[in-house]
Amino acid sequence: MGAGSVRARYLVYFQYLGTDFNGVAAVRGVQRAVGVQNYLEEAAERLNSVVPVKFTISSRTDAGVHALSNAAHLDIQRRSDLPPFSPEVLTEALNTHLKHPAIRVLQAFRVPSHFHARHAAISRTYLYRLATGCHRPDRLPVFEQNRCWALQADCLDVAAMQEAAQHLLGTHDFSAFQSAGSPATSPVRTLRQASVSPDPASPFVLPEESRQLRFWSLEFESQSFLYKQVRRMTAVLVAVGLGALMPAQVKAILKSRDPLGKHQSRVAPAHGLFLKSVLYEGIGPTSMQPPCMPSETQYRSHR
Repeated sequence: MGAGSVRARYLVYFQYLGTDFNGVAAVRGVQRAVGVQNYLEEAAERLNSVVPVKFTISSRTDAGVHALSNAAHLDIQRRSDLPPFSPEVLTEALNTHLKHPAIRVLQAFRVPSHFHARHAAISRTYLYRLATGCHRPDRLPVFEQNRCWALQADCLDVAAMQEAAQHLLGTHDFSAFQSAGSPATSPVRTLRQASVSPDPASPFVLPEESRQLRFWSLEFESQSFLYKQVRRMTAVLVAVGLGALMPAQVKAILKSRDPLGKHQSRVAPAHGLFLKSVLYEGIGPTSMQPPCMPSETQYRSHR
């Protein structure tokens, strides 16, 4: 650290449509694939930090997965004659320099130097969107493509799905719903919420189509999840909704701890999944009002 300079740590919330990205994590090297983190760090380069700014992501999402609100911490060390950025100016500056329209920084907060965005999270909630009555891919409105899993079935047995979801609640060994490559040291997780509910009619569906197309949401909340756990649980609950599994079989699958079984080895498509929220004790937004996009002139006045 330079003489007299101060390093400030921030927690930032950001959102993105994951369609164009190889996940949220940065892709290093010469590959053509790129992650959301690459764009965030590229924008942060314009902040003139004494040391390079690196984002530590709270929740890693795969290629094609979206986030209504993900989080990360970063350190910014300005010259000794400059004060730390205010959270509001940091938010404006990052949005000013972001070069991809599918990423937006929502809010920033100053946090202690020991704060860690991944380890300090006390809750993560994922939302999975389904559409029924989509007999052909071209029946789905273009505005909903890559934002839900379109099922050919006309309906789902939602009551059976809700019953099956109850078997997943609580503290269990979720090995049956874990994909290979998970860095987790333990497969035990505590699932606090697993719900299935109808979505309001999509504003992008024409009136003459709304009788066939219906939308549904699955929500899962835990402190943390195993690799692809949410998409595997979703696939099993959809199998229940389609009548391919009975609700009681979900309990048996969970107890089997076998990730290679016929039903639990299926993974729901990435494009229907959204990271909805990441929560911290005593830190975080009280409201997520969309910020006005700042101008370059506004940012320069604070440098």
